[in-house]
Amino acid sequence: MVSHAEWKRSRDRKVVEGIAEDPERERRRKERDLAWDLGQIIYDRRTALGLSQTVLARRAGMSQPQLSKMELGGTVPTLPLLGRLALALEAALTMRLSGDTWTVEFQPLAGAPAGETPAADAPDRQDRPPEVTVAAQA
Repeated sequence: MVSHAEWKRSRDRKVVEGIAEDPERERRRKERDLAWDLGQIIYDRRTALGLSQTVLARRAGMSQPQLSKMELGGTVPTLPLLGRLALALEAALTMRLSGDTWTVEFQPLAGAPAGETPAADAPDRQDRPPEVTVAAQA
């Protein structure tokens, strides 16, 4: 079986050599890359807080296997789920999507140092949905 790093090197070599990728395959690859990046920042924030997958999953209202699959880049979470994860991780999630490029990051909320365990599993906070704001630019 080919490792992810070997596969990526092979793909990059083909791009350098001018071998075009099928547009559908390229689209799916970009979706997988985004899923991987989202999973990685969730993993990074969770481990920085010293949380297990089970604890974070409970705080975000999901199962541990769902969280594991997400951290491994196996699925792209919905916006409402990303909001619940941000709340559970006491962080603001920033996503910037522009054409074929994106940046995603968690910023710890004020008063929630990166190394402290958040109090997100308190009963009064678990049932409160995150505030959602949608802004469109013309």
